[in-house]
Amino acid sequence: MSATRLATHGRYGFSSIKDRPTYRWPNGAGLAVYVAVGVEEYAFGEGLTEDLFPGASKPDLVNASWRDYGNRVGAFRLFERLASFGIKPAVLLNTAVYDHAPAVIQAAREIGAEFVAHGVSNSDTLAGMNPQEETAYLRAVVERITREEGAPPTGWSSPWLAHSPATLDLLAAEGFKYVADFRMDDQPVWLTTQTGRLMSMPYALELNDSTTIIGRQASARDFAEMIIDEFDEMLEAARTQPLVMSVVVHSFISGQPFRLRALTKALEHIAARQDAIWLARPGDIATWAGERMNSGA
Repeated sequence: MSATRLATHGRYGFSSIKDRPTYRWPNGAGLAVYVAVGVEEYAFGEGLTEDLFPGASKPDLVNASWRDYGNRVGAFRLFERLASFGIKPAVLLNTAVYDHAPAVIQAAREIGAEFVAHGVSNSDTLAGMNPQEETAYLRAVVERITREEGAPPTGWSSPWLAHSPATLDLLAAEGFKYVADFRMDDQPVWLTTQTGRLMSMPYALELNDSTTIIGRQASARDFAEMIIDEFDEMLEAARTQPLVMSVVVHSFISGQPFRLRALTKALEHIAARQDAIWLARPGDIATWAGERMNSGA
């Protein structure tokens, strides 16, 4: 019988987690944990939106007001809560926030957040852009963050987790070190691009309040229990391997008071084991893991 060769995307090949180099994180821990906070801005009445109340009449002030809660209230409370546990988050940043909600940016800086490029607005999508349009878009995002923060972002997370056929090639060409969009593994993975290697940082597709709470209608307590169960299981698995766990929340979703109360229980559970984990930002993880992945150590 002939071998079955299915079509593949060609961005990474198969690798068993049982056959990987072993190393530890900087403090000797086996499990690195990062929390990403989506801080987003939407164009009113244009492009894509995330809605709590589908089918609202137009003009849609109802869903717009729900999203606006994130940058008016939710982000500040999330940042304060994370800081209380010593967690420096990754902020998945739409650069339009610099213009529409600058106080949120300052609050993120004050707690030592890493700014991960997340497009101009979350009304945008890379899907359907031609390479020239996409290159200009990526450069506009990089230039804005560089101008505001004094250094370019090293990480990218796509609005809506959407891509064109050229996205990964263009991210590598524009100097990004890692992309946080995929969850094919519990460890960072090198992606193949036309312009060099790009790291895939493990990114929670289910420990993500957008896909799970809004998309699948899970409760806030369900979401918190998912985080706790994932943490306990991965901490056990990380006794012999370096692993990465991520939690993704959004200012207008988990920043809502009743959800923040439930999320806090999960954060407390994680923070109680700070002696056994590395609470890090994805850029820190990418640097440490990349050196060891390069050396094979």
